[in-house]
Amino acid sequence: MSVKTNTKIYKYFAFLLLVAALNIHTPVANTQTIFREQLVVGASGLPIPRFVSLSANEANLRTGPNQQYPILWVFVRRGTPLEVTAEYGAWRRVRDVDGTVGWMHSALLSGTRTALFTGTLRTLFADPSINAATVLRAEAGVLGTIETCVSGWCKLNVHGREGWLPQEHFWGTYSNESFE
Repeated sequence: MSVKTNTKIYKYFAFLLLVAALNIHTPVANTQTIFREQLVVGASGLPIPRFVSLSANEANLRTGPNQQYPILWVFVRRGTPLEVTAEYGAWRRVRDVDGTVGWMHSALLSGTRTALFTGTLRTLFADPSINAATVLRAEAGVLGTIETCVSGWCKLNVHGREGWLPQEHFWGTYSNESFE
């Protein structure tokens, strides 16, 4: 083998190691426990980790932080909540509800907080209490906009109807995260 061939092989293995490092898979459940314990500020001046939402109807998730990297997945639903876990220039490493990790350009993301209903049929209540009147029932996969979160409950807007839902019934916030 020539030196040139060895160099190509080493570069190829280095590339594979980089791709593997950028696609480290951490179960979603683990992200719930790290909220604010490992908080850092990214180059954007915003905290990492944090939740954002998809601002485009279609967006490519790539294996690396550049358009030259292969497309890993294509999101086709505006408002999908994503967790930002790293930043590199204008690129954000994001994780979805299923734990898929990849890179997306920041222009495709919004600071609007959204919720993706998980599990079984979920009930939104008029007040933050399971004894409150029912506002609506929604199946897993329904999206809503998060208006506020307090004491483990979040007020959501789902297609113009507002109601309260326990944080553990959707994906898009950290456990016991509070904000207005």
